[in-house]
Amino acid sequence: MVERRLAHPEPTRIMLTEEGPALVSGPVELELPDGSRVRSDRAVTAVCHCRRSKRYPICDASHRRKVRQEGREA
Repeated sequence: MVERRLAHPEPTRIMLTEEGPALVSGPVELELPDGSRVRSDRAVTAVCHCRRSKRYPICDASHRRKVRQEGREA
């Protein structure tokens, strides 16, 4: 009789950064509020959550160039 063990896949790792994007390990497909989808096959994908990226939802590091000024209205 062959013994079968169920493989436990590694969970998807998401690292939240203080001032930048969320870093998602492995290929990822992101679904936007309008229902459109964006796929990235990179080993680690930087997902923008400040909405400043010109490549949103993929981070392009725009958060580094435009610093938020607290207490000041836009």
